[in-house]
Amino acid sequence: MSQFLPQIKVPATYMRGGTSKGVFFNLEDLPPEAQVAGAYRDALLLRVIGSPDPYGKQTDGMGGATSSTSKTVILSKSEQTDHHVDYLFGQVAIDKPFVDWSGNCGNLTAAVGAFAINSGLVPSDVVPENGIAQVKIWQANIKKTIIANVPITNGQVQETGDFELDGVTFPAAEVGVEFVAPVDPSEAMFPTGNLVDDLDVEGIGTFKATMINAGIPTIFLNADEIGYQGTELQEAINGDEKVLEKFETIRAYGALKMGLISSIEEAKTRQHTPKVAFVSPAQGYTASSGKEITTSDIDLNVRALSMGKLHHAMMGTAAVAIGTAAAIPQTLVNLAAGGGQPSSVTFGHPSGTLKVGALANNDSGAWQVEKVSMSRSARVLMEGWVRVPADFAK
Repeated sequence: MSQFLPQIKVPATYMRGGTSKGVFFNLEDLPPEAQVAGAYRDALLLRVIGSPDPYGKQTDGMGGATSSTSKTVILSKSEQTDHHVDYLFGQVAIDKPFVDWSGNCGNLTAAVGAFAINSGLVPSDVVPENGIAQVKIWQANIKKTIIANVPITNGQVQETGDFELDGVTFPAAEVGVEFVAPVDPSEAMFPTGNLVDDLDVEGIGTFKATMINAGIPTIFLNADEIGYQGTELQEAINGDEKVLEKFETIRAYGALKMGLISSIEEAKTRQHTPKVAFVSPAQGYTASSGKEITTSDIDLNVRALSMGKLHHAMMGTAAVAIGTAAAIPQTLVNLAAGGGQPSSVTFGHPSGTLKVGALANNDSGAWQVEKVSMSRSARVLMEGWVRVPADFAK
């Protein structure tokens, strides 16, 4: 008789949302011990995704060994008034044994509405026979409201369509995503109190930085100050370990200045937030797909790093930060976009372009953002069960 126990299986759905993909769970389908936050839940998600993997490939799990594909989502009927579903996001480290719960995934938000409808988490009267289902999502990590506008055809979620999203190979149905009041009035949008700071980074230098908490905490730098054009693709940065270490050091010092951590060492266990991005005025380049982006196509260029690597497109949450910062005069993002107070900007990223809109207003000297909106797409890739060894928690 074998001393090894058989695998257990857990109902799950593998979905793409925006330029990310991840494993989605209904909270009630998880093993009882994993239905509450803690080490057991983290161990389960790590094993599902295939982490920690010293080879950095996640071959023995569902992860794709990038920040965009090492993701998990847990959904449940909302405990909040006037919301349909609670959305909890876990960013799984690739080569380290931890799950980061400190932020949201804006891209996967596009898939949350569809999963919630398909899982019966949304009341039937919210879903029309034909039209748009407005799913009100409570983002449990950051305690914010998001609305997913999910297309419905013949009573079913419509996944196929002709909407093209740069960074995603095939067209699909368009899903409008609205981040409502991404900065709570009681919170500081600019944690340092300044639109632009001098960020001192020991051993590297001092840089102008806009540090903002909207969508996700983000540190914006000027591309030319750190030796870049703002038109770089992944291979220009991700293949150079010294460059990546430099960005990680900048991120750590920015996190400290934003009050997100109390020591530089703490940044190692907070990989998901804050993000680091660099901006430049509009200039043409060839996207990773071969598509030519001209200066007339965009208002500015933005490149952002996620989990220590340059993102292949743009994180949805970072796009919220970009749209917000662009709408507020004199931030580095706003200046790169040409100044003024635009209600929307189109920015260039490694895979192409993205338009994001933001409604911002100044109330007695304090900037507030009513809503940030963008279009994404989502679809189910696989559904059924994931299997993990029964002793995964040992």
